[in-house]
Amino acid sequence: MNDLASEPMTASPNSLGLDFNTPALQRKRRIRAFKDRLARWCVSIGGLAVLGAITLIFFYLAYVVLPMFQGADLEKRDAVQPAWLANAGKPLLMTLEEQNQVGMRLASDGKIQFFDAQSMEALTTIDLPLPAGTEVVSVGEDQPGSHRVALGLSNGQALVFEHAYRITYPDDVKTITPSIVYPFGEAPLTIDPQGRPLEHMGISVNSGTLLIAGSVGSELQVLSLSREENMMTGEVEVSEERLALPQIAEPIKELIIEPRQHWLFVINGRATADVFDLRAKALNGRYKLLNDGAREVTHVTSLLGGISLLIGDSAGGISQWFMVRDEDGKSDLKQVREFKMADSPVSQIIPEERRKGFIALDEKGNLGIFHSTAHRTLLVEPVAEGHSIAALSPRANRVLVEANGKIERILVDNPHPEISWSSLWGKVWYENYDKPEYVWQSTSASTDAEPKLSLAPLAFGTLKAAFYAMLLAAPLAIAAAIYTAYFMAPAMRGKVKPVIELMEALPTVILGFFAGLFLAPYVEGHLPGIFSLLIFTPIGILLAGFLWSRLPEGIRLRVPDGWEAALLIPVILLVGSLSLSMSGHLENWLFDGNMRAWLTNDLGIPFDQRNALVVGLAMGFAVIPNIYSIAEDAVFSVPKSLTFGSLALGATPWQTLTRVVILTASPGIFSALMIGMGRAVGETMIVLMATGNTPIMDMNIFQGLRTLAANVAVEMPESEVGGTHYRVLFLSALVLLTFTFFMNTLAELVRQRLRVKYASL
Repeated sequence: MNDLASEPMTASPNSLGLDFNTPALQRKRRIRAFKDRLARWCVSIGGLAVLGAITLIFFYLAYVVLPMFQGADLEKRDAVQPAWLANAGKPLLMTLEEQNQVGMRLASDGKIQFFDAQSMEALTTIDLPLPAGTEVVSVGEDQPGSHRVALGLSNGQALVFEHAYRITYPDDVKTITPSIVYPFGEAPLTIDPQGRPLEHMGISVNSGTLLIAGSVGSELQVLSLSREENMMTGEVEVSEERLALPQIAEPIKELIIEPRQHWLFVINGRATADVFDLRAKALNGRYKLLNDGAREVTHVTSLLGGISLLIGDSAGGISQWFMVRDEDGKSDLKQVREFKMADSPVSQIIPEERRKGFIALDEKGNLGIFHSTAHRTLLVEPVAEGHSIAALSPRANRVLVEANGKIERILVDNPHPEISWSSLWGKVWYENYDKPEYVWQSTSASTDAEPKLSLAPLAFGTLKAAFYAMLLAAPLAIAAAIYTAYFMAPAMRGKVKPVIELMEALPTVILGFFAGLFLAPYVEGHLPGIFSLLIFTPIGILLAGFLWSRLPEGIRLRVPDGWEAALLIPVILLVGSLSLSMSGHLENWLFDGNMRAWLTNDLGIPFDQRNALVVGLAMGFAVIPNIYSIAEDAVFSVPKSLTFGSLALGATPWQTLTRVVILTASPGIFSALMIGMGRAVGETMIVLMATGNTPIMDMNIFQGLRTLAANVAVEMPESEVGGTHYRVLFLSALVLLTFTFFMNTLAELVRQRLRVKYASL
């Protein structure tokens, strides 16, 4: 044994004279540890700040949106028993003016009492010019907001008047002066030549023509009065016409004249409505209003605009009816929706003057607040005992109820009655529509219409635009990413990838401008060429690949490995130029020179210039860089050892790609698709400029659409802050945020499962 056997085999810890624990290295490690902790804290704080910001955005949107879904509230003031009310006659009508400062009460003796709506003190008493020995038997009101009233008298005559409120500012003090105006003279009009009491009245004024109807038992009297002024002499010529209409078989209960003076609704019997066509002077039809024989109609009035009838019955139900045109062009009276108030008969229904809402009273003194279009019962509360009469202010924020010699003052808080789940997401049967539909129409040119705030067509348009954009972008971007990362030469990849990623920097405003002003009319004029391009481009690429594989190896080996894709550039240019140049010839040969007319007339497919096809092309171009960049990085990041191992075991490059590379990169590819989807859903400018912004629900690729994001961008500047339209737009933003949140959460869950599943490869 030599001497080496006795030597220890452990080396000296400092055999080379290196010291890794010097003060300088210790200080360096402390600095590095501090930087690590600082970076960790900064990243954590940044992540928490992002989550906090998103949470705050969510709660702020919810804070703005939630008030829309709250019901109505009532605030009752102490009932007042004014002195003038003790000697007043039986009330027939009570109203409030715009400022909620002056009220009006009409009694059966023909006296009108104006009073202070705050203190209930008497202001002015006016005696209507009634003939001696007559009294008011019935009252008929024109459309809400007109302030026009027709009184049916006991001698068969009718008096028409308007209550007006003049506002002045003497000594800078606002003063409201009430008055009574007689637009058709103070002399009553003779409705019933026999002089019998007029039990019911109906009135309508349209373009200076007065149409007034009265009933005695089952007899109907209709009078038309028109005035024409001579522009040269200034003389006024009055013409009077008595309309001869078919008589009613049963006693008449209510008379309602449509504002355009087209329809006359006569409610008679227990629950029957006879509808007369005043232009044809004929009976349109007789309709049964209630199917239950135990119920009967107790009160009828018209909704704002005069298109709908509100019919209250003896069981506390209220139904809405209006004329609907069927497929044959005939108009029929249809029941649209029904409300339930209580169990006692409905005594009074008062429509609002600015919205499609109304209030109702029953015989037990219950007050109900409803909205017709939203099909919403906002409140039902007792406000009086027994029979009562009410007045609703034009702003629908105050109600006066007279019962038992007292006047109840009620403040109403009902800012957003037109919003409900059914009006936002379901089909709604609007007035002048033949059937229920999804409609977004936030503004209208007339006061007869109402805002239609259905989010369904906007959500549909959002998904439709994203679908067509992803239909174009996803296959191209994923295929390009796989080829670039796996097959392409590094030198070529270094040129191709930056160019594609540079496309992401193009402003979407420019893309939308290009799509709306150039691409849309070009696609319309070259439809055969565009479809030929979409069909023949993949065929041409496959055919070029097949021919390339059949070439001799001597020719194919001259092209460096990974540069074969460059040979497809002239192929794509050739196919594109041939397709577009043959567009006109194909259109003349196959479609008689007009493919758009052939689609519309022969196939029944509507065509809009700015449509989903244009959006798919333009927005697909904008989404491709996002998907491509993330997917390409995911595929390129697959360890080369996996690829080399698969090839070494005998797998072909294609087998390696499909069974190893793509599966390993699947989490990144899926993330790319989800990010691209979110990008398409939230796009604003492209869909705003290239779709026509038509909120229709049709999957037709040749029709336009309106998305949630574009709608918010367009209508938010013109919406009233705090109004219903304003809050619905915030609800649109909340829907977008919720959708993207759930999509991203789902994407993250799927991505994590894919990562765990294929991590062992």
